[in-house]
Amino acid sequence: MSAHLERLERLGMSRPAFFVPGRIEVLGKHTDYAGGRSLLCAVDRGILMSVTPRADSMVRVTDAGRGESREVRLDSDARATLGDWANYVATVVRRVARNFSEARTGADITFTSDLPVASGLSSSSALVVAIFLALDRVNGLADSPEYRMRIGSREDLAAYLSSVEMGGDFGSLAGDAGVGTLGGSEDHTAILCCQANALSQYSFLPTRHERTIPFPNDLAFVVAFSGVGAEKTGSALDSYNEASLALRRVLAIWNTSSGRTDRSIADAVASDPEAAMHMRLAVDRAKPSDFPAKRLRERLVQFFHESDTIIPRAAEAFARGDLGEFSAQVDQSQVLAETMLGNQVPETIALVRLAREYGAIAASAFGAGFGGSVWALTEAASADAFLDEWRRRYAMKFPEQGRRSEFFVTRPGPGATSL
Repeated sequence: MSAHLERLERLGMSRPAFFVPGRIEVLGKHTDYAGGRSLLCAVDRGILMSVTPRADSMVRVTDAGRGESREVRLDSDARATLGDWANYVATVVRRVARNFSEARTGADITFTSDLPVASGLSSSSALVVAIFLALDRVNGLADSPEYRMRIGSREDLAAYLSSVEMGGDFGSLAGDAGVGTLGGSEDHTAILCCQANALSQYSFLPTRHERTIPFPNDLAFVVAFSGVGAEKTGSALDSYNEASLALRRVLAIWNTSSGRTDRSIADAVASDPEAAMHMRLAVDRAKPSDFPAKRLRERLVQFFHESDTIIPRAAEAFARGDLGEFSAQVDQSQVLAETMLGNQVPETIALVRLAREYGAIAASAFGAGFGGSVWALTEAASADAFLDEWRRRYAMKFPEQGRRSEFFVTRPGPGATSL
């Protein structure tokens, strides 16, 4: 954070108002939007933002790192170009204007970030959270009747901001187009709710905190951005959304065949222990034309193993200091991502293998997939040396991607903080 502060001071900006971190999805690959579990932490990198109110309704956002600014009016029709970072700004501004009738004050917002873009560290969701916090600061959104009625905790705020990003309704707070992704609230929950020096286990739909696990002082995460951007535009967006749509299709088949109205796959299983087996049978009988039955079965197997078996076992092992068992569960998660979830690329697979070969306690790809990052768990005392060698080995294997890659050491950090 000190580097951010120095940058703001050099540019003559006002005192920062918020620090909004990125996050590591330790485990929980594509589970949140089906009501599953995730094991999460925030990182010590993120967005540092300053905000001052304006006398009009214009929202002007400046990215100090890029030297770029975007302007949108605080209006329910606010729009920006798809594929441009301003689309995230406009999505939040538009939704705030729609959901909070008293929001009329614009803002001058300046931010700087050391999160690699499209890296799987949730830089886009961090920006969504940051813009909302800035508009809350100048408009007093948390004091409005709409906010008090629907948002009673940070977990509620995370779920609401997920609905903003996806475009869905949040109770009586009506949605709109969103940014085009069909995800869940894992990212926003980690960004807002995680604690320093701890891993946090959550389940979703609704968001429920399940446990907090202290992170030992002698361990650290080394994060490697592969240099392959996990973009959520164009064909990459279609690939990302396919994993979500597959489980939505399973749920629709299940509800039709069973006569139920379960909100999520996790809800179905919670109310009927045999639902998992019956879902597979229902998929085979339905013969859906939009998805091969094999693909739907793979998504079900990956989801149930990740959410109901791997995460509880890994979390319990980490809590009791059994790093061997923790590592074994992480390995299983990575295998399922490669063989059934199908969101890995050669670079992320290689990063995991190289980390384990060099002695990482555990390593896994995380985030949306189709590029992005890998975390490796190491001893804190040797983390810098591990980083150097991991980066060297990766650059030898993938020279071009290695030039675009970024490696850093982090411990679990706090969620979004008002400064």
